[in-house]
Amino acid sequence: MNMITTTEELKDACGRLSRHPFITIDTEFLRETTFWPKLCVVQLASTDEAVVIDALAEGIDLAPFFDLMSDEKVLKVFHAGRQDIEIVWHLAGIIPHPVFDTQVAAMVLGHGDSISYDQLVQRLTGHVLDKSLRFTDWSRRPLTPAQVAYAEADVTHLRDVFLRLDADLKKRGRADWVGEEMAVLTSPETYRQEPERAWERLRSRARKPRDLAVLMEVTAWREREAQARDMPRSRILKDDVIGEIASQHPSSVEKLGQLRSIPKGFERSRSGEAIVEAVKAGLARDPKTLPRIERDKPLSNGASATVELLKVLLRMTSEQHGVAAKVIATVDDLEQIASEEEPDVPAMHGWRRELFGERALALKGGRLALAMQRGRVIAVERIAAPATDA
Repeated sequence: MNMITTTEELKDACGRLSRHPFITIDTEFLRETTFWPKLCVVQLASTDEAVVIDALAEGIDLAPFFDLMSDEKVLKVFHAGRQDIEIVWHLAGIIPHPVFDTQVAAMVLGHGDSISYDQLVQRLTGHVLDKSLRFTDWSRRPLTPAQVAYAEADVTHLRDVFLRLDADLKKRGRADWVGEEMAVLTSPETYRQEPERAWERLRSRARKPRDLAVLMEVTAWREREAQARDMPRSRILKDDVIGEIASQHPSSVEKLGQLRSIPKGFERSRSGEAIVEAVKAGLARDPKTLPRIERDKPLSNGASATVELLKVLLRMTSEQHGVAAKVIATVDDLEQIASEEEPDVPAMHGWRRELFGERALALKGGRLALAMQRGRVIAVERIAAPATDA
């Protein structure tokens, strides 16, 4: 067990790890009381060794770790790695590359939707992991031997999981499928949290253009405050409060204080004044510059029935090819396929289109039928009947 607490030790370890074609990575962090994740521990492993890095050790410089993350010669293996990658992005402004996510690979290989790490380890290796320290306080020092052993296990077993998944992907010709999914994980757009786009999370709370304008300004203010003060958004202003502000447009501190969701006296605080200014800025926006408010249109009876058929086809495809249904298509995908002439959804691109999309269009167009055979659903190609004169 190798516990790293100095920059020199970290530099030496990363030098050794960089000589391997792949390494496994995990992090331990806290986020309950902050906006940005607080990195506490980093675990790394090659086929030769595993190291646990105390990211909170006094004087340690994580630059060698970040250099390793950007080393194109080394594949970085994560399980459900989005939050781990986000930490690297936030602290160093880089995206680890190239990467491999075992949770995504497991979905592509039919191990279920968003399978947990301990379940995947048990299924592929037979090891039962001790997860009793999952919710431990990783910021408290010194770390106990049990904590260090727990952290190390998260990357040592990940080596075996990766090797098994990688071999299965290559055997079944699906390595490129995972590669397509990694493009999202390695895109900076996935991790940028721009205040001007914060409204998109709450878009459904805006009923009218004026509501949307106020919503955009208030959510941007909250995002800037949360980032600057390193506090969770909800501790600055809860979503429900923003929804009421967006619908009521309080243009003075007195009107703000009259809202049911505002705590007594809040309107007289610095935040209260800032919110009123944000409301005024929203009301002053030119409605022509606002994004269009998209309304969820109810599906027609025909489209609703088509969606139900597509769900059956999706499940059949998932079972037939051993791919988690969730990674092939979502319910939103199915609804767009059913109701639009040229649906631009993930299920209509790449390997998904080849596996499911083309058949979905054929089912919708009447060129494919679903039937029962020996208790199982099967797809049957239909031959169009010749046109006849009236």
